[in-house]
Amino acid sequence: MTTNTTQNLETLAGSIEQVTFHSEETGFCVLRTKVKGQKDLITVIGSAVTINAGEFIECKGTWINDKNYGIQFKAEILKATPPNTLEGIEKYLGSGLIKGIGKYLAKVLTKSFGETVFEIIENHSHRLTELEGIGDKRKDMILTAWKEQKAVREIMVFLQSYGVGTARAVRIYKMYGNNAIDIIRNNPYQLALDVIGIGFKTADALAMRLGLTKDSIKRAEAGVRHVLQEFAAEGNCAIGKETLTKTTAELLEISETIITQAIINETQKGNLILDRINEEECLFLATLYQAECLSAKNTARLKNGKPPWGEINYEKAIKWTEERISITLSPSQREAIILALKEKVVIITGGPGVGKTTVINSILKIVHAKKMQVSLCAPTGRAAKRLAETTGLKAKTIHRLLEYNPKTHTFKYHQHNPLATDMVVIDEASMIDIVLWYNVIKAIPNHASLLIVGDIDQLPSVGPGAVLSDMISSKTIPVIKLTEIFRQAANSQIIINAHRINQGQFPIATSQGLLTDFYFIQAETPEEIQDKMLTVVTENIPKRFKLNPKNDIQILTPMNRGGLGSRALNILLQSKLNPHSEPKISKFGTTFAAGDKVIQNINNYDKDIFNGDIGIITRIDLEESELRVNFDGHLVTYDFNELDEIALAYATSIHKSQGSEYAAVVIPLATQHYMLLARNLLYTAVTRGKKLVVIIGQTKALAMAIKNASVKARITNLQTRLQNIIKNF
Repeated sequence: MTTNTTQNLETLAGSIEQVTFHSEETGFCVLRTKVKGQKDLITVIGSAVTINAGEFIECKGTWINDKNYGIQFKAEILKATPPNTLEGIEKYLGSGLIKGIGKYLAKVLTKSFGETVFEIIENHSHRLTELEGIGDKRKDMILTAWKEQKAVREIMVFLQSYGVGTARAVRIYKMYGNNAIDIIRNNPYQLALDVIGIGFKTADALAMRLGLTKDSIKRAEAGVRHVLQEFAAEGNCAIGKETLTKTTAELLEISETIITQAIINETQKGNLILDRINEEECLFLATLYQAECLSAKNTARLKNGKPPWGEINYEKAIKWTEERISITLSPSQREAIILALKEKVVIITGGPGVGKTTVINSILKIVHAKKMQVSLCAPTGRAAKRLAETTGLKAKTIHRLLEYNPKTHTFKYHQHNPLATDMVVIDEASMIDIVLWYNVIKAIPNHASLLIVGDIDQLPSVGPGAVLSDMISSKTIPVIKLTEIFRQAANSQIIINAHRINQGQFPIATSQGLLTDFYFIQAETPEEIQDKMLTVVTENIPKRFKLNPKNDIQILTPMNRGGLGSRALNILLQSKLNPHSEPKISKFGTTFAAGDKVIQNINNYDKDIFNGDIGIITRIDLEESELRVNFDGHLVTYDFNELDEIALAYATSIHKSQGSEYAAVVIPLATQHYMLLARNLLYTAVTRGKKLVVIIGQTKALAMAIKNASVKARITNLQTRLQNIIKNF
């Protein structure tokens, strides 16, 4: 080690034995390094775009004594070069850098080809098949991964040189291929539209560094689209023109005059549509406008005419059904069945325990007796599974029913190729956003009937629109709301208290020591809530109710952030419920291990897995750089670079739980959640529990949630469109 007097920095050189930590977003890394003349490994901290075990590094920096980690070399300048020793090459190839080469194959390659191995892979890849265990398939995998790695590294260096994090470089490459850098240079805002995980702010920062001026019209157009998309992410289909102009101008810090011109440009291009909602000028993203208009048109189309089963003697049919299911139907259930048999489009709504399942099964028995073809579906895999269990019939997700093609991003069934069915039953309709609703309703043939089932008091869809609410409010579609709690359901404190919460009343407290299915455990501080939650999940529920803490218990929290948010709780619960599992892989700020419970965060049509699906990691393959998850029998494989699609799921947000049921639900509630405490949020969480619901928290927080019945109205126009088109149809 020598002193650099000019820079007053020391130099250090050596080979990386282990990459202890590397953030692909910031570049920060912690490296265990072998330095010539030093017996022990040296810890080097610094910043690098990419870094791998086996590489040789040259650093300039200073020695520091960290109070937690001891002596470290803090590199101000860190340069990495490919290894040139056999030991370094073997470590480099075996680091997981190249898909298809693990530690064993790295040893074989290095032993066979020595220092020429990089040259062989690059220019003479046919020679790889000379080695035992490498066939054409493995050779092609290695070659593809090698080329991809080179291209991704170029993108990473490009992004880093403009001060942008590199964590999404693989996604950028897969989206744009070898043209990635040219596409980004031409329009950096395209990244925010196309690449998951890259937002407008990142793209905007890159655009500024690439020389785009602050008041450029291209920036203003991108900003307008971004603000509209942000409003859509909050559930709105549109935004007032004045609000859009002011919000975008404030965000971009440019004049409203430029924003006004940008709106005109985007409207002329067809990206935005100008329309009126209650006499106010509003702007829609074109896809949402089309979805609303055509959904209303298709609803009117389906309502027209008579049901495909023709005339039915309703009293005789109901009596026949009662004999087969051995149940005497209530007056409200009879009314619902008659309405569904009389009309072509019907909505049945109501909370838990009010007999929706009995009504659906009765309708299906009568319709099947008429030799009708019925299609059952729901928005999510779990909801479809529940529908299949309660009806005894096959049910699919809407995407599977319509046969989505991920390569073309289209559905097989649509208005020109409708479903071969006489009746469609859609459950959990409160979850359906306007775009999905448009795609399903346009695929239903003219002669068929449509039965829509959902709980109007639950949270609305995650995506834009308020489809179920707007249809009911329009008063253009026959609606039956079931309210009577039946005897068997009345024995459940979950169901009784869900209805009490929905009516603005406190849940009934359970006397201490009594065995029931609903508990409220008081705790005053976030720390106390967390401690009691851990005890309940890891000890009390497993012992008393014989439920598995990982598979049967789901923590549902109002927030993602904070000490009681899903992120913090997941780290805590992972350490308690899956502490020693190996191997582990850390990507995108999360460490995953075999046995971890995870949730899918986006719809991935290629893998046939959807936002909100929960599964268990069954395998982590460091050799192949792959992780496998079992989603209720559906095995899905992820490349390590795709792990930003999933997150730990010991705890999830209540919003993510829509359409799902769990054996036991534990809900932490604190006043720190005040921004999100609302009646429909708590009601949704409570109705997710099948056998047990435990609320742990502050009485004040519970009261705040129950009292807050105000739901922020989404900006949509489906209600008016339905009224106008059905009135004139």
